Amino acid sequence: MAGSTIKTVHDIFQSMESGPAATSSYATAQAWLEHHSRSLGLFFDGKFVRPADSQSHSLCDSKGANVCSTVCAADDDVSHCASSAVNGYKAWSSLTCHQRAKVLLGVVSALGQHGQCVTELCELCGASCSPSALVRLLQYYGSWAQLRDTLITGWTPLGVVTVVASDDCSLYSLMLKVLPALAMGNSVIVVPGRSTAPPALLLAQLFIGAGLPAGALNILTGSNVSLGAKVAQSPSISYVTYCGNKQDGVMLCKATAGMGVPVSVSPCVGATCPFIIFESADIDSAVEGVLEAAFRKKKEIHWVLCVQESVLDSVVARLKLRMAGMKCVALQSDEDRVQVDATVQEAQQQGATLVQSCAAPPSGAQYPPTVLCGAAPSSPFVVDPSPGPLLPLMTFRSNTEAVTLGNHSPHGQAASIWTEDLTLALETAKSMSVGSVWVNSHSVSDPCLPVCGHKDSGTCTDGGQEGLYQFLLPPSSSPPLPRSSPVSMDYSKFGTAITPVVIPDDADAASAPKYYQQFVGGKACKSVSGCSVAVHSPGGGRVLAYCPDGGRKDVRNAVEAAAKVQPGWMKKSPSARAQSLYSLAKGLEAKRRDLAVSISVQTGLSMDEAEKEVELSIARLSDWAAYCDKVLGGALPVPQSGSALALPEALGVVGVVLPDKNPLLSVVTLLGGAIATGNAIIMTPSQKYPLPALTFIQVLQSSDLPAGLVNIITGTRDQMTAALANHSVIKAIWYWGSAEGCQYLQHTCTSPLKTLRLSCQKDEEGKDGGRDWTQSHSSLLEEMWRNAVQWKSVWIPTA
Repeated sequence: MAGSTIKTVHDIFQSMESGPAATSSYATAQAWLEHHSRSLGLFFDGKFVRPADSQSHSLCDSKGANVCSTVCAADDDVSHCASSAVNGYKAWSSLTCHQRAKVLLGVVSALGQHGQCVTELCELCGASCSPSALVRLLQYYGSWAQLRDTLITGWTPLGVVTVVASDDCSLYSLMLKVLPALAMGNSVIVVPGRSTAPPALLLAQLFIGAGLPAGALNILTGSNVSLGAKVAQSPSISYVTYCGNKQDGVMLCKATAGMGVPVSVSPCVGATCPFIIFESADIDSAVEGVLEAAFRKKKEIHWVLCVQESVLDSVVARLKLRMAGMKCVALQSDEDRVQVDATVQEAQQQGATLVQSCAAPPSGAQYPPTVLCGAAPSSPFVVDPSPGPLLPLMTFRSNTEAVTLGNHSPHGQAASIWTEDLTLALETAKSMSVGSVWVNSHSVSDPCLPVCGHKDSGTCTDGGQEGLYQFLLPPSSSPPLPRSSPVSMDYSKFGTAITPVVIPDDADAASAPKYYQQFVGGKACKSVSGCSVAVHSPGGGRVLAYCPDGGRKDVRNAVEAAAKVQPGWMKKSPSARAQSLYSLAKGLEAKRRDLAVSISVQTGLSMDEAEKEVELSIARLSDWAAYCDKVLGGALPVPQSGSALALPEALGVVGVVLPDKNPLLSVVTLLGGAIATGNAIIMTPSQKYPLPALTFIQVLQSSDLPAGLVNIITGTRDQMTAALANHSVIKAIWYWGSAEGCQYLQHTCTSPLKTLRLSCQKDEEGKDGGRDWTQSHSSLLEEMWRNAVQWKSVWIPTA
């Protein structure tokens, strides 16, 4: 037809113009919002609650139009919600596993009916999450609700769990914590971010419609994560877990320090992750993958492209070809545009060259996809990336250099590896200090995959069977921390109190108390200060001995030795580690008389009781030796084509402040758990009863353990706690001590994040609140083992 403007298929493929943007009225979501007068209340007791005279917060879409308003919960609302959650827990936990599974799977049917509304509401609020992903989460955790008492025998729900999310957290990440908590029988109080609040409220309504008891799922909305700290103040809260950016997570940890409630953090937003392309990769697929990951998907993480030098020119040429014609990406604000411009200008001043899809507009909150070629690992735009579509590109020569470059970031959330060489892929995946590795793919998520941030990217595991245990109480767990209000303390002065010390002289009379030495780097030595502390007999009588007064410099030396030897120890086969532990148990048996005497003299126990503790210690080391090669992870049943592996890995260097109770048995229990899983350990013996641990040094000296793997430093508990907490290399701290020490650790161990296992030696009534170390229940070893490992998931796609 003359004058026709219809284009042929050939014309369309030549121009590759984007079609007209799809328009949607979001009718279903708009109707739901109108039903609530576009003012969403709180959700507890199984219904929406709109408190009188409450403040509200408006939520706008990407174009600035008002979507709805949400209530800012007040103190009375928090109290009522906590009471609702307690009642909900009683009703929900009293149901059978089958009944709880039936409810969760019933929500799947509700999503089938209301999936369109959920999708539209997520898109309106900028919290996109597909109904299919939610259905997969519900099906997976519904099946675990069915099997809890069958496959996780003896473990019980915690009680009331609080899940807190930042404003930039996705709905999927939020539900990855909410659903396993519900599946295990807990009630949940959700404090969502602004964008996830409306979808979370809609889902809560669907849960109640599917038969969830009133109060089992509660939603409290507010202005920021400080509301999560208010909720944690309630004595009914058993556990607080957070997902989102690290800044808000640190704020929550510090705000809840001293409340006596455990807090875990999953900073799933803002991490820097390597995208590694080897010369053996399918370059076309790798380039397409990095463009999709960096520019086309709504991303929660920042990618850094690492390319092998031999294929750099080929990768850059394909980037230029594929990026041609890509449109500018919308930024959140004009301030972001200013920051992006400054970053690009700084990169060019440092010698970086740009690959852009088009010229940047002179102004406005948008910017073209940009690759910054020639970046260095220390460049500010790599270390602290700005918002916007910027992709730094670095190069490497060898495979070893690629691993070093990928592990340079303080974050350890994920990595994408591209190569056709499966051996190289698996070796690189094993060497990366990250929680998730995708081979020839990126951003693959499934609830069966454990998500565990390494280094500064988290303190807990979400997803998979491993992610369920954070919401369960083991049969033989330590008593919970006593609930209290935080005490006023100067954190900078904690552990600096002056302790009476003795500077030993060379006179060594036969009747004088013995001077013990500590154990650092495989050698018995004095403290750096050269001072010692007196150890008294039970009741504070005569001086039994003098032990070194260790401090920050001793911890520094121990960490240097431990960090040097730990990677090699972790790479040893489990059977090799088992043989070393068996050898240690034999050495302990050879010194059983000396150890029994030290226990009896130090604690005042009879020799029969002391010998019994030594016998239990020998058996406990043998248990850990046998445990080494029994739990090794394995393949996961993923619904997609491909293979997935879940691998337990060592934390790294672990600091332990030991309890007073059972001074030898507690040493070997914690030491065995740490080194059996591949960690190095720095222990501070009981300040009250240090002699059994110091006598145990003789056993360590005659063992075949690598020098530096086990270090024992004596000193005042608070001083040693502060030294361990402030060392950046130590990944985890297991602490038995005072309530003030627990508060200090929760407040201080946030930069970098450390995994904490805290226990007060005295409960609220002043009684011994510690663990019973003499029990031989198998759950004791399982709990210790889970505390000593972090998980890595490896995804390998197939055709």
